Amino acid sequence: MIDQTKAFSGFSVRDIQEARAFYEDALGLSVAEEHGMLSIDLGSGHHVLVYPKGSAHEPATFTVLNFPVPDVDAAVDELGAKGVVFVHYEGMTDDKGVNRKGGPLIAWFTDPSGNVMSVIATQ
Repeated sequence: MIDQTKAFSGFSVRDIQEARAFYEDALGLSVAEEHGMLSIDLGSGHHVLVYPKGSAHEPATFTVLNFPVPDVDAAVDELGAKGVVFVHYEGMTDDKGVNRKGGPLIAWFTDPSGNVMSVIATQ
């Protein structure tokens, strides 16, 4: 009945075109648009659905996408140069926005709709 091999997650945004520009230009992701929604290609047949909610959109208060990277500091620098702003959590992240207080290095940022995402060190 349920084919978990084709399951995918999704989240909403305020504006599809604004989101598409961010995911393609700032993050360098492959994005397709169909029926007014976006499909972000994560490779290996996996994707995330991004759908519009307009003014009814409320950003997720949790991390909706984690991007494993071999070097968090380099990823923060590269994305920062493209205008991505990293979130600073008092007592948790350093001046660069990286959590170095245990666990894998991780830095959080938001998309233009306020949804939280991260770059996280591959182990």
